[in-house]
Parts: sequence; C-alpha cells; structure tokens
Amino acid sequence: MMKWMRMIMAFMVNAMIGATAASALGAPLALGAVGALMAGPLVGGGVGALNASVLTEVWTGELIKQLRSADKGTFLDGIPDYSRYADNDVIHMINVGGDPKVLTNNTTYPLQITAITDTDAVFKLDKFQTEATPITDDELYALSYDKMASVKERHGLAIMEAKLKKAIHALAPASNTATTPVIKTTGEVEDGGATGRKRLTRHDIIEMKKRFDLMSVPTEGRRLVLCPEHIADLLEMDQKFAEQYYNYASGRISMLYGFEVYEYVAGPVYNLTGAKQALGTAPVVGSIYQASVAFHTSRVFKATGSTTFYYSEAKNDPQYQRSLVNYRHYFVVLPKKVEAIGAIISDKK
Repeated sequence: MMKWMRMIMAFMVNAMIGATAASALGAPLALGAVGALMAGPLVGGGVGALNASVLTEVWTGELIKQLRSADKGTFLDGIPDYSRYADNDVIHMINVGGDPKVLTNNTTYPLQITAITDTDAVFKLDKFQTEATPITDDELYALSYDKMASVKERHGLAIMEAKLKKAIHALAPASNTATTPVIKTTGEVEDGGATGRKRLTRHDIIEMKKRFDLMSVPTEGRRLVLCPEHIADLLEMDQKFAEQYYNYASGRISMLYGFEVYEYVAGPVYNLTGAKQALGTAPVVGSIYQASVAFHTSRVFKATGSTTFYYSEAKNDPQYQRSLVNYRHYFVVLPKKVEAIGAIISDKK
C-alpha cells in the first residue's frame, strides 16, 4: 500500500513540476504536466531525477517573475530600468561632463570653445543572498500545501525587503550640500516635549521644493518618500493632509507641492548634525532619527542582474534526508550623479 501511495505521490509531484515549468515558459499547463509524466521514467523514473533536471530552472524563473512585479506601487515603481545594460552584474554608464553654454542674440565672434569631457562610470550591482532553508522528504510527502512554493515566496519577499532598504538608503544624500539638501524639521515638539523631536510640517516640504527649484530640477518626476514619524506628524497636525492621505483612485497619497508622495517604513537614519548613518543602523530616541527622502526619477536608476537558485537534493543527505534551497540575486538602485537627491530629518529642541 505504501509503495502505491509513493508512486501516486511521485506522479502528482512530477505533474505539478511540469505544469509549473510550462507556466514559466508560457506553454499550456496540461502539456507540461503530461510531458513531465512521460519524462520521469526516461530520466530515472523518480521524483528526484526530475527535480534534478527541472527544479532549478523552474524555481529560478518563478522567483524572477515574483521580483519583477514586487516593486509595483513602491517608491521604485517607474524609475528608469537599466537592466539591459547589466553585463556580468556590472553597469558601465557615461558620466556626462556638462552642458554647453547657450548664447542668446550673440554679436561677439569668434565663439568660445568649451570642451565637454565624458568619463566611464562603473556601477557594480549589489548581491543579495538568502540563508538556506531545509525541506525534508517527510514535509514534501506529508504536508497538505506546496512547501516549495511557500519557501520560494518567502525567500522572494525577504530579498525584496532587503532591496527596498538598500535602495532608499542609496537614494538619500550623505550630508547637506548645494546639490544634496538635508533639511531639518521646524514643527512643534512632539508629545509635549518628552522626546524633544520637532515634528515635520508642510513648511519643511515647501523648503525642499525650493531647494529643488534652485537646482532647476524638473517639476515632473519629483518624489518624496515619507518615513513613519513624518507621516504621523502630518496626520496629527495637518487636517488637509489627513483628508488626502489616501487617494481612492490611485491607492497612493496625493501629491504635495509637486512631489509624488510615497511612504516607507524603513527609511535611512541621520544623526542630529545631518550625517547619514550606515545601512542597518537603528534609530535612537534623542540622537538618531529616520528621515524622509526626496529625489527625481530621471536622475536615478535601477537595474536587475542575474538570479540563481541553489538546491541540494535530500538523496545526498542520508543523515537528515532533507533538501536545502536558497537564492542569490543581483540588483542596484543609485543616483546617476550625486545631485537632485535630498532628505528631511527630524531636529531636536
């Protein structure tokens, strides 16, 4: 009886893998299932043999599909995608030296000659790796849900969250300069002065708008990613913002002073002098606060590189009889040049 059960389970798993492979390739699901059932005996007659030849390709493709759509609705949505330029997980981009000067109604000749020197800017994609997850044979045969699909989804979500954290940190300026404004909040002290943190106000956003205007940053394409504290400040102190907080048509916050407004829970952190802290630094009440980040979509880029699925079969682990799976994924978000990016940080009284 047990033998028949294992055979039936093998056929079911083969069919499932074949259907998944067909879906990834855009072929009919039934064709993939039948093909997998026919291929099983030819490659060794078992689930393990088919897994070894098909599983890696299938689950790599499935994660790529998940990650491609994961940034929809986030602050990365619509940013120029330079993935096609990623060669061996490195991008070479021309760093334009400058713009020529335009003369209006000129009467003086000869015209001045100004050379424009372009250089090669090299951007290496960040490497995101997940720790290996064990999946025992007992789980594969006994569970009532698809454990492999569940593991793939969780690895994909973990990678996407790490990508967003790295991206927002990279889009935030290191410190205040003429081309990378870091503005401090000017509102009243929150909670009656217990923390000393000054709240964000509309005036602070207007100040960021002014700084972008002075840099001649195009109005269309400006984005502001608010951190949780600053969202709460506006909701509590600004009735107009509270009324437009959720746009039922787009599902996003309405625009503020020309900025498309997004929110993200894990923004970069700054100390009270306006210096950005290392990625992963935790906020500290009274000294280190999360910041809101502003940028222009035309001045930044994103790129996706290679994705690899790693899989060791349970048959190679006689002691634990478990498979191990994990992923490696290359991705980057960066400013093209260190300009037209800004941050609003909480000040302390």
